[in-house]
Amino acid sequence: MLQIPLWKRVLILGVCFCGLLFSMPNFFYGAVETHNSAAIEIEQLGTTSEREADLAAWPSLLPSTLVNLGLDLRGGAQLLVKVQVEDVYQTRMDGLWPDVRERLVAVRDQVGFVERVDGAPNGVLQVRIQNADALNQALIEARQLAEPVVSLTGLAAQTLQVSGQGNVLTIELSEEEKLATDTRTLLQTQEILRRRIDPDGTTEPSITRQGTDRVLIQVPGVSGEELKGRIGTPARLTFHPVIRATGSGDANPGPGNILLPDIEPEGGFYVVEGTPVLTGDELTDAQPGFDQNGQPSVNFRFNPSGARIFCNFTTENTGALFATVLDNEVITAPQIREPICGGSGQITGNFTVEGSTELAVLLRAGALPADLDFLEERTVSPTLGQDSIDAGRIACVIAFIGVMVFMAASYGLFGLFANVALILNVGLLLGVLSVVGATLTLPGIAGIVLTIGMAVDANVLVFERIREELKTAKGPSRAIELGYEKALSAIIDANITTGITALILFALGSGPVKGFGVTLLVGIATSVFTAIFVTRLFVVVWFERRRPKTIEV
Repeated sequence: MLQIPLWKRVLILGVCFCGLLFSMPNFFYGAVETHNSAAIEIEQLGTTSEREADLAAWPSLLPSTLVNLGLDLRGGAQLLVKVQVEDVYQTRMDGLWPDVRERLVAVRDQVGFVERVDGAPNGVLQVRIQNADALNQALIEARQLAEPVVSLTGLAAQTLQVSGQGNVLTIELSEEEKLATDTRTLLQTQEILRRRIDPDGTTEPSITRQGTDRVLIQVPGVSGEELKGRIGTPARLTFHPVIRATGSGDANPGPGNILLPDIEPEGGFYVVEGTPVLTGDELTDAQPGFDQNGQPSVNFRFNPSGARIFCNFTTENTGALFATVLDNEVITAPQIREPICGGSGQITGNFTVEGSTELAVLLRAGALPADLDFLEERTVSPTLGQDSIDAGRIACVIAFIGVMVFMAASYGLFGLFANVALILNVGLLLGVLSVVGATLTLPGIAGIVLTIGMAVDANVLVFERIREELKTAKGPSRAIELGYEKALSAIIDANITTGITALILFALGSGPVKGFGVTLLVGIATSVFTAIFVTRLFVVVWFERRRPKTIEV
Protein backbone atom coordinates (compact mmCIF):
# COMPACT_ATOMS: atom_id res chain seq x y z
CA MET A 1 0.00 0.00 0.00
CA LEU A 2 1.28 3.48 -0.91
CA GLN A 3 2.08 5.14 2.40
CA ILE A 4 4.96 6.60 4.43
CA PRO A 5 4.95 6.52 8.26
CA LEU A 6 4.72 9.84 10.09
CA TRP A 7 8.14 9.48 11.75
CA LYS A 8 9.78 8.92 8.37
CA ARG A 9 8.05 11.99 6.92
CA VAL A 10 9.28 14.12 9.80
CA LEU A 11 12.81 12.73 9.36
CA ILE A 12 12.86 13.44 5.62
CA LEU A 13 11.60 16.99 6.08
CA GLY A 14 14.05 17.52 8.96
CA VAL A 15 17.01 16.48 6.83
CA CYS A 16 15.89 18.82 4.03
CA PHE A 17 15.44 21.69 6.46
CA CYS A 18 18.88 21.21 8.01
CA GLY A 19 20.50 20.97 4.58
CA LEU A 20 18.90 24.22 3.41
CA LEU A 21 19.75 25.92 6.72
CA PHE A 22 23.44 25.07 6.48
CA SER A 23 23.60 25.94 2.78
CA MET A 24 22.03 29.38 3.31
CA PRO A 25 25.29 31.15 4.46
CA ASN A 26 26.84 30.45 1.05
CA PHE A 27 24.33 32.80 -0.58
CA PHE A 28 25.59 35.62 1.71
CA TYR A 29 29.26 34.72 1.42
CA GLY A 30 30.80 38.14 2.07
CA ALA A 31 28.75 38.90 5.18
CA VAL A 32 29.32 35.47 6.70
CA GLU A 33 33.05 35.60 5.97
CA THR A 34 33.29 39.00 7.68
CA HIS A 35 31.37 37.61 10.66
CA ASN A 36 33.66 34.57 10.97
CA SER A 37 36.85 36.62 10.75
CA ALA A 38 35.57 39.03 13.39
CA ALA A 39 34.65 36.15 15.73
CA ILE A 40 38.17 34.71 15.51
CA GLU A 41 39.81 38.12 16.03
CA ILE A 42 37.61 38.85 19.07
CA GLU A 43 38.51 35.51 20.61
CA GLN A 44 42.24 36.00 20.07
CA LEU A 45 42.75 39.76 20.26
CA GLY A 46 39.80 41.14 22.19
CA THR A 47 36.74 43.21 21.41
CA THR A 48 36.70 46.49 19.52
CA SER A 49 33.82 48.50 18.08
CA GLU A 50 34.87 47.66 14.52
CA ARG A 51 35.04 43.93 15.28
CA GLU A 52 31.64 44.04 16.98
CA ALA A 53 30.19 45.73 13.89
CA ASP A 54 31.73 43.06 11.63
CA LEU A 55 30.40 40.34 13.95
CA ALA A 56 26.89 41.74 13.55
CA ALA A 57 27.07 41.33 9.76
CA TRP A 58 25.50 37.88 10.18
CA PRO A 59 23.12 36.66 12.93
CA SER A 60 24.99 34.55 15.47
CA LEU A 61 22.01 32.22 15.88
CA LEU A 62 22.25 31.03 12.27
CA PRO A 63 24.92 28.61 11.01
CA SER A 64 28.05 30.33 9.71
CA THR A 65 29.84 27.46 8.00
CA LEU A 66 30.90 28.13 4.41
CA VAL A 67 32.11 26.14 1.44
CA ASN A 68 35.76 27.15 1.14
CA LEU A 69 36.64 28.58 -2.26
CA GLY A 70 39.70 27.07 -3.87
CA LEU A 71 42.63 28.88 -5.40
CA ASP A 72 41.16 28.91 -8.92
CA LEU A 73 37.95 30.58 -7.67
CA ARG A 74 39.30 33.07 -5.15
CA GLY A 75 42.70 33.90 -6.57
CA GLY A 76 45.98 33.44 -4.71
CA ALA A 77 49.26 31.57 -4.93
CA GLN A 78 50.25 27.96 -5.46
CA LEU A 79 53.68 26.52 -4.70
CA LEU A 80 54.98 23.02 -5.26
CA VAL A 81 57.97 22.37 -2.99
CA LYS A 82 60.33 19.46 -2.59
CA VAL A 83 61.34 18.52 0.94
CA GLN A 84 65.01 17.56 1.24
CA VAL A 85 64.36 14.52 3.40
CA GLU A 86 68.03 13.54 3.15
CA ASP A 87 68.82 16.45 5.48
CA VAL A 88 66.88 14.68 8.22
CA TYR A 89 69.04 11.57 7.81
CA GLN A 90 72.16 13.66 8.41
CA THR A 91 70.60 15.36 11.43
CA ARG A 92 69.79 11.97 12.90
CA MET A 93 73.39 10.86 12.43
CA ASP A 94 74.75 14.04 14.00
CA GLY A 95 72.52 13.51 17.00
CA LEU A 96 73.54 9.85 17.23
CA TRP A 97 77.29 10.54 17.35
CA PRO A 98 77.46 11.47 21.09
CA ASP A 99 75.66 8.22 22.04
CA VAL A 100 77.97 6.13 19.84
CA ARG A 101 81.04 7.84 21.29
CA GLU A 102 79.80 7.27 24.85
CA ARG A 103 79.28 3.56 24.26
CA LEU A 104 82.66 3.07 22.59
CA VAL A 105 84.47 5.09 25.25
CA ALA A 106 83.00 2.72 27.84
CA VAL A 107 84.98 -0.13 26.18
CA ARG A 108 88.05 1.96 25.40
CA ASP A 109 90.32 -0.69 26.89
CA GLN A 110 89.34 -2.89 23.93
CA VAL A 111 88.73 -0.49 21.02
CA GLY A 112 91.28 2.20 21.91
CA PHE A 113 90.84 5.80 20.82
CA VAL A 114 87.62 6.76 18.99
CA GLU A 115 87.09 9.53 16.44
CA ARG A 116 84.50 10.51 13.87
CA VAL A 117 85.55 10.27 10.23
CA ASP A 118 85.12 13.56 8.36
CA GLY A 119 83.81 13.57 4.81
CA ALA A 120 81.39 10.66 5.20
CA PRO A 121 78.49 10.52 2.69
CA ASN A 122 75.34 12.43 3.57
CA GLY A 123 73.23 10.51 6.08
CA VAL A 124 76.09 8.20 7.07
CA LEU A 125 78.06 8.20 10.34
CA GLN A 126 81.54 6.71 10.15
CA VAL A 127 83.60 6.10 13.30
CA ARG A 128 87.24 5.09 13.39
CA ILE A 129 88.59 3.00 16.28
CA GLN A 130 92.23 2.47 17.12
CA ASN A 131 92.19 -1.31 17.51
CA ALA A 132 90.85 -3.06 14.39
CA ASP A 133 90.81 -6.40 16.23
CA ALA A 134 88.03 -5.08 18.46
CA LEU A 135 85.74 -4.23 15.51
CA ASN A 136 83.21 -6.93 16.44
CA GLN A 137 82.91 -5.56 19.98
CA ALA A 138 82.42 -2.06 18.57
CA LEU A 139 79.69 -3.35 16.25
CA ILE A 140 77.89 -4.99 19.17
CA GLU A 141 77.99 -1.73 21.15
CA ALA A 142 76.74 0.35 18.21
CA ARG A 143 73.93 -2.06 17.34
CA GLN A 144 72.54 -1.76 20.86
CA LEU A 145 71.50 1.79 19.94
CA ALA A 146 69.09 0.46 17.31
CA GLU A 147 65.39 0.38 18.13
CA PRO A 148 62.33 -1.15 16.45
CA VAL A 149 60.96 0.90 13.57
CA VAL A 150 57.76 2.73 14.52
CA SER A 151 55.58 2.20 11.45
CA LEU A 152 53.05 -0.29 10.09
CA THR A 153 55.32 -1.19 7.17
CA GLY A 154 58.50 -1.59 9.19
CA LEU A 155 57.43 -4.17 11.76
CA ALA A 156 60.28 -6.32 13.09
CA ALA A 157 62.85 -4.01 11.46
CA GLN A 158 65.52 -1.98 13.28
CA THR A 159 66.16 1.73 12.91
CA LEU A 160 69.92 1.43 12.29
CA GLN A 161 72.06 -0.50 9.84
CA VAL A 162 75.55 -1.01 11.28
CA SER A 163 78.50 -2.47 9.37
CA GLY A 164 82.26 -2.37 9.64
CA GLN A 165 85.43 -2.79 7.63
CA GLY A 166 88.97 -2.64 8.95
CA ASN A 167 88.83 -0.26 11.88
CA VAL A 168 85.89 1.88 10.64
CA LEU A 169 82.25 1.51 11.69
CA THR A 170 79.57 2.67 9.24
CA ILE A 171 76.17 3.55 10.68
CA GLU A 172 73.12 4.67 8.71
CA LEU A 173 69.35 4.44 8.86
CA SER A 174 67.77 1.23 7.62
CA GLU A 175 65.53 1.39 4.55
CA GLU A 176 62.44 0.80 6.70
CA GLU A 177 63.40 3.64 9.03
CA LYS A 178 64.07 5.92 6.06
CA LEU A 179 60.54 5.31 4.77
CA ALA A 180 59.08 5.97 8.21
CA THR A 181 61.25 9.08 8.58
CA ASP A 182 60.12 10.38 5.19
CA THR A 183 56.47 10.04 6.23
CA ARG A 184 57.04 11.77 9.56
CA THR A 185 59.06 14.53 7.90
CA LEU A 186 56.32 15.25 5.34
CA LEU A 187 53.64 15.33 8.06
CA GLN A 188 55.75 17.61 10.25
CA THR A 189 56.50 19.89 7.31
CA GLN A 190 52.79 20.16 6.46
CA GLU A 191 51.88 21.08 10.03
CA ILE A 192 54.67 23.67 10.38
CA LEU A 193 53.78 25.22 7.03
CA ARG A 194 50.15 25.43 8.13
CA ARG A 195 51.16 27.20 11.36
CA ARG A 196 53.39 29.65 9.49
CA ILE A 197 50.92 30.43 6.71
CA ASP A 198 47.80 30.58 8.87
CA PRO A 199 48.80 31.43 12.48
CA ASP A 200 45.35 32.89 13.23
CA GLY A 201 43.31 30.14 11.55
CA THR A 202 41.55 32.46 9.10
CA THR A 203 43.35 31.91 5.78
CA GLU A 204 42.21 28.32 5.16
CA PRO A 205 45.20 27.16 3.09
CA SER A 206 45.30 23.85 1.24
CA ILE A 207 48.51 21.95 2.08
CA THR A 208 48.61 18.44 0.62
CA ARG A 209 51.27 15.80 0.16
CA GLN A 210 52.35 14.96 -3.38
CA GLY A 211 54.24 11.69 -3.79
CA THR A 212 57.02 10.80 -1.35
CA ASP A 213 58.85 14.11 -0.95
CA ARG A 214 56.70 16.96 -2.27
CA VAL A 215 54.08 19.27 -0.79
CA LEU A 216 51.51 21.32 -2.73
CA ILE A 217 50.61 24.61 -1.05
CA GLN A 218 47.60 26.64 -2.17
CA VAL A 219 46.71 29.83 -0.33
CA PRO A 220 43.90 32.15 -1.47
CA GLY A 221 44.30 35.89 -1.38
CA VAL A 222 48.13 36.17 -1.35
CA SER A 223 50.87 36.63 -3.94
CA GLY A 224 53.56 34.09 -4.70
CA GLU A 225 56.35 36.26 -3.27
CA GLU A 226 54.40 36.86 -0.08
CA LEU A 227 53.79 33.14 0.33
CA LYS A 228 57.45 32.29 -0.28
CA GLY A 229 58.42 34.90 2.26
CA ARG A 230 56.29 33.19 4.91
CA ILE A 231 57.60 29.70 4.37
CA GLY A 232 61.02 30.14 2.75
CA THR A 233 63.00 30.54 5.99
CA PRO A 234 63.86 27.28 7.77
CA ALA A 235 64.07 29.14 11.15
CA ARG A 236 66.32 26.44 12.60
CA LEU A 237 67.42 27.77 15.98
CA THR A 238 70.32 26.14 17.87
CA PHE A 239 72.57 27.06 20.79
CA HIS A 240 76.29 26.16 20.60
CA PRO A 241 79.32 26.58 22.85
CA VAL A 242 81.84 28.90 21.20
CA ILE A 243 85.37 27.56 20.78
CA ARG A 244 86.83 30.82 19.49
CA ALA A 245 86.08 33.86 17.36
CA THR A 246 88.02 34.40 14.16
CA GLY A 247 88.09 36.99 11.43
CA SER A 248 88.81 34.49 8.65
CA GLY A 249 86.30 32.37 6.82
CA ASP A 250 89.08 29.93 5.89
CA ALA A 251 89.98 28.93 9.45
CA ASN A 252 90.16 25.22 10.21
CA PRO A 253 87.48 24.51 12.83
CA GLY A 254 88.96 21.17 13.86
CA PRO A 255 87.25 17.80 14.24
CA GLY A 256 83.72 17.93 15.56
CA ASN A 257 83.48 21.71 15.19
CA ILE A 258 81.96 23.97 12.54
CA LEU A 259 82.73 27.47 11.27
CA LEU A 260 79.74 29.81 11.16
CA PRO A 261 79.52 33.44 9.98
CA ASP A 262 78.15 36.26 12.05
CA ILE A 263 74.80 37.55 10.82
CA GLU A 264 76.40 40.97 10.39
CA PRO A 265 78.70 41.22 7.34
CA GLU A 266 81.48 42.82 9.42
CA GLY A 267 80.99 40.51 12.38
CA GLY A 268 83.57 37.88 11.42
CA PHE A 269 83.25 34.15 12.09
CA TYR A 270 82.89 31.81 15.04
CA VAL A 271 84.17 28.30 15.57
CA VAL A 272 81.50 26.45 17.56
CA GLU A 273 80.92 22.86 18.60
CA GLY A 274 79.09 20.94 15.89
CA THR A 275 76.57 19.36 18.28
CA PRO A 276 74.21 21.96 19.75
CA VAL A 277 73.45 22.10 23.46
CA LEU A 278 69.82 23.03 22.74
CA THR A 279 67.60 23.45 19.71
CA GLY A 280 64.45 25.39 18.97
CA ASP A 281 62.46 22.21 19.59
CA GLU A 282 62.74 22.94 23.32
CA LEU A 283 61.03 26.34 22.94
CA THR A 284 57.47 26.71 24.19
CA ASP A 285 56.98 30.39 23.38
CA ALA A 286 58.63 33.29 21.55
CA GLN A 287 57.42 36.88 21.60
CA PRO A 288 58.83 40.15 20.20
CA GLY A 289 60.10 42.60 22.80
CA PHE A 290 62.83 45.10 23.61
CA ASP A 291 66.16 44.63 25.34
CA GLN A 292 67.56 46.77 28.15
CA ASN A 293 68.79 49.32 25.61
CA GLY A 294 65.37 49.68 24.04
CA GLN A 295 66.33 47.76 20.89
CA PRO A 296 63.96 45.17 19.34
CA SER A 297 64.59 41.61 20.50
CA VAL A 298 62.88 38.24 20.83
CA ASN A 299 62.01 36.84 24.26
CA PHE A 300 61.74 33.06 24.44
CA ARG A 301 60.93 30.38 27.01
CA PHE A 302 62.10 26.77 27.20
CA ASN A 303 60.09 23.73 28.22
CA PRO A 304 61.07 22.08 31.55
CA SER A 305 63.62 19.79 29.88
CA GLY A 306 65.22 22.63 27.92
CA ALA A 307 65.23 24.90 30.99
CA ARG A 308 67.09 22.25 33.01
CA ILE A 309 69.71 21.72 30.26
CA PHE A 310 70.12 25.49 29.83
CA CYS A 311 70.54 25.98 33.57
CA ASN A 312 73.09 23.19 33.92
CA PHE A 313 75.14 24.36 30.95
CA THR A 314 75.28 28.02 32.00
CA THR A 315 76.18 26.97 35.54
CA GLU A 316 79.09 24.81 34.39
CA ASN A 317 80.34 27.25 31.72
CA THR A 318 80.12 30.65 33.39
CA GLY A 319 82.49 33.04 31.62
CA ALA A 320 82.40 31.20 28.27
CA LEU A 321 80.83 32.45 25.04
CA PHE A 322 77.52 30.93 24.02
CA ALA A 323 76.26 31.37 20.44
CA THR A 324 72.65 31.64 19.33
CA VAL A 325 72.54 30.33 15.77
CA LEU A 326 69.66 30.85 13.33
CA ASP A 327 69.87 29.01 10.00
CA ASN A 328 73.67 28.57 10.27
CA GLU A 329 74.32 32.22 11.09
CA VAL A 330 75.37 33.47 14.52
CA ILE A 331 72.84 36.04 15.69
CA THR A 332 74.59 36.75 18.97
CA ALA A 333 77.40 35.21 21.00
CA PRO A 334 77.36 36.81 24.46
CA GLN A 335 79.45 35.79 27.44
CA ILE A 336 77.71 33.75 30.13
CA ARG A 337 78.08 36.04 33.15
CA GLU A 338 75.97 34.00 35.57
CA PRO A 339 73.81 30.86 35.62
CA ILE A 340 70.47 31.30 33.82
CA CYS A 341 67.95 29.01 35.50
CA GLY A 342 64.62 30.73 34.94
CA GLY A 343 63.83 28.83 31.74
CA SER A 344 63.69 32.00 29.64
CA GLY A 345 66.11 34.00 27.55
CA GLN A 346 66.43 36.79 25.03
CA ILE A 347 67.75 36.93 21.48
CA THR A 348 69.28 40.30 20.69
CA GLY A 349 70.82 41.59 17.50
CA ASN A 350 70.39 44.20 14.83
CA PHE A 351 66.62 43.66 14.60
CA THR A 352 63.85 45.90 13.39
CA VAL A 353 60.43 45.70 15.03
CA GLU A 354 59.09 43.87 11.95
CA GLY A 355 62.09 41.53 11.95
CA SER A 356 61.73 40.58 15.60
CA THR A 357 57.99 40.01 15.15
CA GLU A 358 58.55 37.80 12.10
CA LEU A 359 61.28 35.80 13.87
CA ALA A 360 59.01 35.28 16.88
CA VAL A 361 56.24 33.93 14.61
CA LEU A 362 58.67 31.55 12.90
CA LEU A 363 60.07 30.28 16.20
CA ARG A 364 56.58 29.69 17.61
CA ALA A 365 55.62 27.72 14.50
CA GLY A 366 58.80 25.65 14.74
CA ALA A 367 61.70 24.96 12.46
CA LEU A 368 61.19 23.08 9.24
CA PRO A 369 62.73 19.61 9.61
CA ALA A 370 64.41 19.93 6.20
CA ASP A 371 65.12 22.53 3.55
CA LEU A 372 62.60 23.19 0.78
CA ASP A 373 63.21 23.52 -2.95
CA PHE A 374 60.61 25.51 -4.89
CA LEU A 375 59.77 23.49 -7.99
CA GLU A 376 56.73 25.35 -9.31
CA GLU A 377 55.03 28.67 -8.62
CA ARG A 378 51.67 29.80 -9.93
CA THR A 379 49.60 32.88 -9.14
CA VAL A 380 45.90 33.29 -9.90
CA SER A 381 44.54 36.84 -9.82
CA PRO A 382 41.24 37.55 -8.03
CA THR A 383 39.85 38.75 -11.38
CA LEU A 384 40.44 35.36 -12.98
CA GLY A 385 38.94 33.72 -9.90
CA GLN A 386 35.79 35.83 -10.19
CA ASP A 387 35.59 35.01 -13.90
CA SER A 388 35.70 31.32 -13.00
CA ILE A 389 32.92 31.77 -10.46
CA ASP A 390 30.77 33.65 -12.97
CA ALA A 391 31.36 31.00 -15.65
CA GLY A 392 30.55 28.22 -13.19
CA ARG A 393 27.40 30.00 -12.06
CA ILE A 394 26.23 30.39 -15.67
CA ALA A 395 26.92 26.71 -16.35
CA CYS A 396 24.93 25.66 -13.26
CA VAL A 397 22.00 27.90 -14.18
CA ILE A 398 21.90 26.62 -17.77
CA ALA A 399 22.09 23.00 -16.62
CA PHE A 400 19.44 23.65 -13.98
CA ILE A 401 16.98 25.28 -16.36
CA GLY A 402 17.58 22.68 -19.08
CA VAL A 403 16.96 19.74 -16.75
CA MET A 404 13.86 21.33 -15.19
CA VAL A 405 12.30 22.12 -18.58
CA PHE A 406 12.98 18.59 -19.78
CA MET A 407 11.45 16.98 -16.69
CA ALA A 408 8.36 19.19 -16.73
CA ALA A 409 7.80 18.59 -20.44
CA SER A 410 8.35 14.84 -20.20
CA TYR A 411 6.53 13.91 -16.99
CA GLY A 412 4.10 16.74 -16.24
CA LEU A 413 3.17 17.06 -12.58
CA PHE A 414 5.56 14.28 -11.60
CA GLY A 415 8.29 16.19 -13.39
CA LEU A 416 7.51 19.25 -11.27
CA PHE A 417 7.90 17.11 -8.16
CA ALA A 418 11.29 16.03 -9.47
CA ASN A 419 12.25 19.67 -10.11
CA VAL A 420 11.45 20.69 -6.53
CA ALA A 421 13.51 17.73 -5.31
CA LEU A 422 16.33 18.89 -7.62
CA ILE A 423 16.36 22.30 -5.92
CA LEU A 424 16.47 20.61 -2.52
CA ASN A 425 19.26 18.36 -3.80
CA VAL A 426 21.50 21.33 -4.63
CA GLY A 427 20.72 22.85 -1.23
CA LEU A 428 21.60 19.61 0.54
CA LEU A 429 24.81 19.35 -1.49
CA LEU A 430 25.96 22.84 -0.47
CA GLY A 431 24.93 22.18 3.12
CA VAL A 432 26.99 18.98 3.36
CA LEU A 433 30.01 20.62 1.72
CA SER A 434 29.74 23.49 4.22
CA VAL A 435 29.51 21.21 7.26
CA VAL A 436 32.49 19.05 6.28
CA GLY A 437 34.57 22.12 5.38
CA ALA A 438 35.18 21.03 1.79
CA THR A 439 37.03 23.27 -0.66
CA LEU A 440 35.17 24.09 -3.87
CA THR A 441 37.30 24.39 -6.99
CA LEU A 442 36.44 24.87 -10.65
CA PRO A 443 36.36 21.08 -11.20
CA GLY A 444 34.12 20.97 -8.12
CA ILE A 445 31.66 23.23 -9.91
CA ALA A 446 31.82 20.77 -12.80
CA GLY A 447 30.93 18.08 -10.27
CA ILE A 448 27.87 20.11 -9.22
CA VAL A 449 26.79 20.51 -12.84
CA LEU A 450 27.20 16.77 -13.34
CA THR A 451 25.22 16.13 -10.15
CA ILE A 452 22.36 18.26 -11.47
CA GLY A 453 22.17 16.06 -14.56
CA MET A 454 22.50 12.84 -12.56
CA ALA A 455 19.99 13.92 -9.91
CA VAL A 456 17.02 13.25 -12.18
CA ASP A 457 18.31 9.90 -13.44
CA ALA A 458 16.71 8.05 -10.56
CA ASN A 459 13.42 9.90 -11.04
CA VAL A 460 13.46 9.04 -14.75
CA LEU A 461 13.91 5.36 -13.89
CA VAL A 462 11.03 5.49 -11.39
CA PHE A 463 8.67 7.41 -13.66
CA GLU A 464 9.35 5.16 -16.62
CA ARG A 465 8.74 2.13 -14.45
CA ILE A 466 5.43 3.63 -13.26
CA ARG A 467 4.43 4.08 -16.92
CA GLU A 468 5.13 0.41 -17.58
CA GLU A 469 3.06 -0.66 -14.58
CA LEU A 470 0.13 1.53 -15.63
CA LYS A 471 0.03 -0.33 -18.97
CA THR A 472 -0.76 -3.57 -17.12
CA ALA A 473 -4.09 -2.13 -15.95
CA LYS A 474 -3.00 -1.84 -12.32
CA GLY A 475 -4.47 0.96 -10.23
CA PRO A 476 -2.46 4.18 -9.83
CA SER A 477 -1.60 3.46 -6.19
CA ARG A 478 -0.21 0.01 -6.98
CA ALA A 479 1.60 1.31 -10.10
CA ILE A 480 3.38 4.00 -8.12
CA GLU A 481 4.35 1.56 -5.38
CA LEU A 482 5.70 -1.03 -7.85
CA GLY A 483 7.48 1.70 -9.82
CA TYR A 484 9.57 2.68 -6.80
CA GLU A 485 10.15 -0.91 -5.70
CA LYS A 486 11.29 -2.25 -9.09
CA ALA A 487 13.44 0.77 -9.97
CA LEU A 488 15.26 0.72 -6.63
CA SER A 489 17.83 -1.93 -7.57
CA ALA A 490 18.74 -0.16 -10.82
CA ILE A 491 19.10 3.16 -8.97
CA ILE A 492 21.37 1.66 -6.32
CA ASP A 493 23.52 -0.23 -8.84
CA ALA A 494 24.03 2.84 -11.04
CA ASN A 495 24.96 5.10 -8.15
CA ILE A 496 27.25 2.55 -6.48
CA THR A 497 29.37 2.25 -9.62
CA THR A 498 29.58 6.03 -9.94
CA GLY A 499 30.33 6.28 -6.22
CA ILE A 500 33.25 3.85 -6.57
CA THR A 501 34.69 6.07 -9.29
CA ALA A 502 34.29 9.13 -7.07
CA LEU A 503 36.02 7.33 -4.19
CA ILE A 504 38.96 6.42 -6.42
CA LEU A 505 39.24 10.04 -7.57
CA PHE A 506 39.21 11.19 -3.94
CA ALA A 507 41.69 8.59 -2.68
CA LEU A 508 44.23 8.71 -5.52
CA GLY A 509 43.69 12.18 -6.94
CA SER A 510 45.15 15.44 -5.69
CA GLY A 511 44.16 19.09 -5.76
CA PRO A 512 41.33 19.79 -8.24
CA VAL A 513 40.83 16.08 -9.00
CA LYS A 514 40.23 15.36 -5.33
CA GLY A 515 37.82 18.31 -5.16
CA PHE A 516 35.85 16.92 -8.10
CA GLY A 517 35.72 13.52 -6.40
CA VAL A 518 34.41 15.01 -3.14
CA THR A 519 31.68 17.03 -4.89
CA LEU A 520 30.65 14.06 -7.02
CA LEU A 521 30.53 11.70 -4.03
CA VAL A 522 28.39 14.05 -1.93
CA GLY A 523 26.19 14.78 -4.95
CA ILE A 524 25.52 11.06 -5.45
CA ALA A 525 24.43 10.68 -1.83
CA THR A 526 22.09 13.68 -1.93
CA SER A 527 20.70 12.67 -5.34
CA VAL A 528 19.78 9.20 -4.13
CA PHE A 529 18.19 10.64 -0.99
CA THR A 530 16.04 13.16 -2.86
CA ALA A 531 15.01 10.68 -5.56
CA ILE A 532 14.08 7.77 -3.28
CA PHE A 533 12.66 9.69 -0.32
CA VAL A 534 11.85 13.33 -1.13
CA THR A 535 10.18 12.87 -4.53
CA ARG A 536 8.29 9.85 -3.22
CA LEU A 537 7.06 11.91 -0.24
CA PHE A 538 5.72 14.56 -2.63
CA VAL A 539 3.93 11.93 -4.72
CA VAL A 540 2.44 10.20 -1.66
CA VAL A 541 1.17 13.45 -0.12
CA TRP A 542 -0.34 14.53 -3.46
CA PHE A 543 -1.96 11.12 -3.95
CA GLU A 544 -3.44 11.10 -0.43
CA ARG A 545 -5.03 14.52 -0.99
CA ARG A 546 -6.28 14.01 -4.57
CA ARG A 547 -7.08 10.29 -4.68
CA PRO A 548 -7.07 10.25 -8.52
CA LYS A 549 -8.67 7.34 -10.34
CA THR A 550 -6.14 7.60 -13.15
CA ILE A 551 -2.76 9.30 -13.47
CA GLU A 552 -0.59 10.38 -16.36
CA VAL A 553 3.20 10.27 -16.11
